[in-house]
Amino acid sequence: MSSPYVIYLVDDETNLLQLLNSYLLNAGFQVKTFQSGSEVLAILDKEQPHLWILDIMLPDIDGYELLRLIRKQSNVPIIFISARDQDMDKVLGLELGSDDYLAKPFLPRELVIRVQKLLQRTYEKAAVPTVASPQQQYQDWLAVGPYLISEKGRLIKENETPIDLTTKEFDLISFFLRNPNQALHREQILTAIWGDDYIGSDRAVDDLVKRIRRKLPEFPLETVYGFGYRMTNL
Repeated sequence: MSSPYVIYLVDDETNLLQLLNSYLLNAGFQVKTFQSGSEVLAILDKEQPHLWILDIMLPDIDGYELLRLIRKQSNVPIIFISARDQDMDKVLGLELGSDDYLAKPFLPRELVIRVQKLLQRTYEKAAVPTVASPQQQYQDWLAVGPYLISEKGRLIKENETPIDLTTKEFDLISFFLRNPNQALHREQILTAIWGDDYIGSDRAVDDLVKRIRRKLPEFPLETVYGFGYRMTNL
């Protein structure tokens, strides 16, 4: 039985594109492939998948620019893949709003596992894997400063205006909401948000917090220096 999840895979290396497409199809996903940024731009205003897999190095438009354009339209999860400078690409990708990163070369099976886990974390609360509409009404609204937060709807509003957040930005806010007034270590946050199999620096946590503070400047989050972060009293 095929998965209801639709994945858009973007890479200009034909052999790798075919290999990854085969693995994702065998895992039960519906996959659409692209080999250039212009192909993506042609459909960007018309359709969105449940998850994007973006190569950074493309022949016309690089993955960073595609990520910016996608984020203007959607908060669906995005996985970056790249063969360039790993640390630079990883940090910049996370700052721009990607949800995960894989450095080439990697095992196709690892990508499939990361895709499965990211989709589960993003959509597991929904009966059907779809992003909740801002018009939907939820009964779990929680007031935090000037913000109204619905974990079920994965929505945050300020003065009735929805605030656009990436998957991991909302995941981290939810994690703080479930652990108020607790000093949370960076490693603890890494495991909760990126999973046990995450390999990388805890700089990703700092970058994610920086993005949240930029979008929600009045969210009651304080730095525990040399340790991590704490959400203070609601």
